Amino acid sequence: MAGASYAAQPMAMENIQRQPVPIGKVFIQRDYSDGMKVKFQTKLPLEINDRIDQRMFETTVIRLNEIYGDAEALKARIFCEGCLICLTGYLALLCVKSHYERKVKEAARYIQSQNDEVYAPRGLVLVDPFERGLRVIEIVILPQDRG
Repeated sequence: MAGASYAAQPMAMENIQRQPVPIGKVFIQRDYSDGMKVKFQTKLPLEINDRIDQRMFETTVIRLNEIYGDAEALKARIFCEGCLICLTGYLALLCVKSHYERKVKEAARYIQSQNDEVYAPRGLVLVDPFERGLRVIEIVILPQDRG
């Protein structure tokens, strides 16, 4: 389950003892300064500023903003794709994924890679904003290993 969030992962009985208990959550709100497009704030929350630096956090959020921005962009190719889907009575979606669906999956893969490489080693887990209705980016704070 590569695209699943920390909270949505199935837990086998043997993993219950090894699963760390979250000590808190932080929410990154949407930035509505440019209208209704999906864009998240890049300000680092105080609760996690001792675990990750501002530049790394901004890089992650800016990339997510780019992916979601591209998913909602109005382009001729996407318009034609929509027309084809309508003309086929949505049967085309059985054969190919829509542009939006491909971008949502790209964002999920990016979040998973960031969790594996950047956030998990620092005791943080990013939850895919798509699982929260694209309203917030949830960051789960885990206890850090002291050893």
